[in-house]
Amino acid sequence: MTLRERILSVYAGQIPDVVPFMLDLSHWFYWKHHQPWDLSRSYTEPERDLIDYHRQVGAGFYLPNLAAFYGVQFPEHVQAHTEKRQRRGAAEIVWQIATPAGTIERARVWDEQTYAWAVSQWGIRTPGELRVFAEAMSARTYVPYWDRFRAWDEYIGDVGVTYVSAGYSAMGHLLHYWAGVEQTAYLAADHPAELAAAVRAVNDNNLRLIDLLCTSPAPIVIMGDNFSGDVQPPAFFARFSRDYYVAAIQRLHAAGKRVAVHIDGRLRGALAMIAATGADCGDAITPAPMGDLHAQACRQEAGPDFILSGGVSPDLWLPRTPLPAFDQAVLQWLETRHLSPRLIAAAGDQVPPGADERRIHRMRELVEEHGRY
Repeated sequence: MTLRERILSVYAGQIPDVVPFMLDLSHWFYWKHHQPWDLSRSYTEPERDLIDYHRQVGAGFYLPNLAAFYGVQFPEHVQAHTEKRQRRGAAEIVWQIATPAGTIERARVWDEQTYAWAVSQWGIRTPGELRVFAEAMSARTYVPYWDRFRAWDEYIGDVGVTYVSAGYSAMGHLLHYWAGVEQTAYLAADHPAELAAAVRAVNDNNLRLIDLLCTSPAPIVIMGDNFSGDVQPPAFFARFSRDYYVAAIQRLHAAGKRVAVHIDGRLRGALAMIAATGADCGDAITPAPMGDLHAQACRQEAGPDFILSGGVSPDLWLPRTPLPAFDQAVLQWLETRHLSPRLIAAAGDQVPPGADERRIHRMRELVEEHGRY
């Protein structure tokens, strides 16, 4: 079977010849080749060099991080723009949204050491700013760029699949883009009615995007708020986000799509919580040593029918970590195929900058040798 066939067979509830092996190498690849990556723009053409590298090392491709397969538009009363500036000698990207109710602005600054864009300014601190967020984000409309998807998918070919991202839910936007975990917690405690109303309005708009994705040629849609069981525990999730996820997944399933949800933090509580929404797959699953569950416990919490995609935490990719520890983690993950074939061998989130390139090849070898059914 090809890498693509193996991935799709697991989503179809079938048993492939070998556990599928796929990696998100984008962050590592940009670092390795000193390539800039710019959060203020999207790739309209396939990242051919990145896809070619996946083909070269035999790792399945699946996540076109900076691709835009649909456009987001605002009405005339909402002004949204993005600009770049310098902050203490580093590049900074600023996103600003203005409505008749006011203006909010957030920013991220380039960090050469982590090769990533760190948050330098949150945009929401008050209920008034929250209302600006809700007014703007609930007014979005969407336009499809399915020709872009077809170009990516055609170039990827048998080396993998092309996930299409539905982006963050309303709570994901607040936690990771506009307010941060601390301020969102304060809003939930001090202004619960205002927060609930904003979340509901934005998620209702998100469902318009979901309806558009139902018409896409993509077989797999990825959702998620970078879930972590300590940031969005089950009670918090049920209060603010569960209804949206259940509705979105039901609509996507009715359109014949499969749904992966990005869970890249604490797993205890989160795996069962997301599996109960009806999602097909947990993406970016990071077990011990960085995660809070070992491989077998991940399966026990998720149940037999939920796809676990992940397995190797970021610290194990680094040269300072002894290779036997890396091998052991891969083998422990592969061993869970005997508990359920709903399994994909991947990185816990991404292969990080600074990773030992030899371990990419090593994981492929281990999967081919020890991941057979």
